Amino acid sequence: MTASFKPVSVAIGDLTAHPANVRSNSPETYDPENIAHLKASIAVLGLLQPLLVQKLDGKYAVLAGGRRHAALKELVADKAVKGFTAKTKVDCRLVRDDCDVTTALSLAENITQAPMNAIDEFEAFARMMEVDGQTPETIARTFGTTVAAVKGRLRYGLIHPDIRAAARAKTITLDTMKAFAEHPSQEVQREVFEALTKEDSYLQAYTVRQALKSRGVQVSDDIGTFVREEYEARGGAIAADLLEEHSVLEDAALVETILLEKLAAAAEEARIKLGFAWADSVVGYDYATMADYGRVYPSPIEPDEASQKRIDEITAELEKLQLEMEDEGLEDDANNALYERVDALEDEARDLQEAYSAEDLARSGVIASWQGGKITLHIGLVRPEDTVKEEGARGSSTNTTGEEAPDAGEISYPASLAEDLKTERAMALGAAMALHPEATLDLTLFKLVSDVLASGMSVTQAIKIDARKEYRSHAKMDEIDETSLEQVAAAHDALDLSWLDDNRSPADQFAAFRALEAGEKAKLVAYATASTTQSCFARDRQRDSLMHDFEIEIMPDIRAHWTPNAALFNRFKKAWLLKILGEDLGLAQEAVTLASSSKKEIVAFCDKLFAEPFATLTDAQRAAVAAWCPPMMQTAGVACDEAEHASQSPEPDSEIAQAA
Repeated sequence: MTASFKPVSVAIGDLTAHPANVRSNSPETYDPENIAHLKASIAVLGLLQPLLVQKLDGKYAVLAGGRRHAALKELVADKAVKGFTAKTKVDCRLVRDDCDVTTALSLAENITQAPMNAIDEFEAFARMMEVDGQTPETIARTFGTTVAAVKGRLRYGLIHPDIRAAARAKTITLDTMKAFAEHPSQEVQREVFEALTKEDSYLQAYTVRQALKSRGVQVSDDIGTFVREEYEARGGAIAADLLEEHSVLEDAALVETILLEKLAAAAEEARIKLGFAWADSVVGYDYATMADYGRVYPSPIEPDEASQKRIDEITAELEKLQLEMEDEGLEDDANNALYERVDALEDEARDLQEAYSAEDLARSGVIASWQGGKITLHIGLVRPEDTVKEEGARGSSTNTTGEEAPDAGEISYPASLAEDLKTERAMALGAAMALHPEATLDLTLFKLVSDVLASGMSVTQAIKIDARKEYRSHAKMDEIDETSLEQVAAAHDALDLSWLDDNRSPADQFAAFRALEAGEKAKLVAYATASTTQSCFARDRQRDSLMHDFEIEIMPDIRAHWTPNAALFNRFKKAWLLKILGEDLGLAQEAVTLASSSKKEIVAFCDKLFAEPFATLTDAQRAAVAAWCPPMMQTAGVACDEAEHASQSPEPDSEIAQAA
């Protein structure tokens, strides 16, 4: 029998609890602190969803909507709230007396009851401030939450109405809408929204944030924090936000001017201290542009008695730190702190034992740039017009061309790094699968059919089709290259999920699924298979011929889904990085020039190089950069036995194990 629920208006005082309501045995559900949020919502927006009631002993018993009923009673009792009395009528739906599904109806509504639409919630907070004159503090007390949480919600409520409307219409996602809150100016939000939507491309939160960065600098950004005091002193405009850390320094030109001035002052201070001839400053240190610069280095000197004493102290401390760094149980922060301390001590010891020649000081200088949230000094640079051309010029320590990169020995990947590369390769393979749905559909169906019908072992262990996402562990998941993640997310956004409606029964969902076009089904299967594929390395034909051939077909170039970045280079020894630059990439001169730089500088160079290959590279160098990845990551790279042997056999007290 189909139930029909007649609309009826009922006074709040005529409502009572229904014994069949599934929450009637959980009175704590109706405690004031548990319904504060709902009470505040109804006070601002009214009752958005009618109560389900049934006549019982002359009253209207609330079959579904007990928490809303409790919130209404709280509003009646709260004398500070206007418009709610026992006689105030609210919308209800009346269930017939002979309906025999009351408990089922109550259970269904209480389980599937959706929270208030997120956009409605944002706007409700804003209205409570703008119309009712409340403050974040009073709203926080009403909702039983923190002031910071309220301000965070209010920021979204103040997003430009056109953008909120787009999110409500689902032409953009809620996450994309939230990204516009990065800038507090609604006018700026609207301009960026219109500019991006004109491009007729899929609008992502990342794209929005990048576009907003060109419209000012947040006060909480490293540059914003660094220049703010001087910026305000010069009368720079600030777009204020409800949360102070999200306010924006709107005059980007003034921000850059102040930053350059501070960089220039730091460069000049270093020039005077070290005795160089000139000083300069740039916001971003462009390694391609600086490739034409030479560099001079200090030569060894005999330390005096005081310097030698300090060198001995540093040596003793370094030995102690090396022992501490061998502890594999160290947290990342503690490990990084040890590396920073070692670098600082090594720099100090080097300064005590080296000095620049007078000739080098007379033609070299210092450039200050902004890197990693702080001022970075590039010492001993020689401008192109001042570079000594004669090979072996007397008194000069400038590197000349034609030298080979330092011999760093064979690179051997420690087990921890090998396992993480294994995860990254699996993620790249998943992205390739999602982008090749027809081939992946064939693979999935072949795996299912052959596992059931064929005798013997499974055709491949690389695919785990068991309706569960494969867990992928990684030591630095938040730092890895996100290309494959973005590709999989884009593939997910393109899926037809109209059949996946929680309000439908599984049978109805299946019927809708079967009605999908074959291409849409292939995309769904490909995405599911990509999510269940386990971590793996390049497989040789003898070990897994199926995946060996399939990977070559859909992922002939892993670099289409993955790019080496600083997270990877940070885990390589300095000598490895120089060897890769000099031998694998053909950048021998750069490797020689960087040999006396800190590992941090070399990592930054490699990160920049792979993110956007320099215009000065030769065709061969550019091709090498575009193709390079660790051998075990290559689709048709080294045999699995070789990669696994290298990854499973590091000496625990070797330099390689320490570098991991």
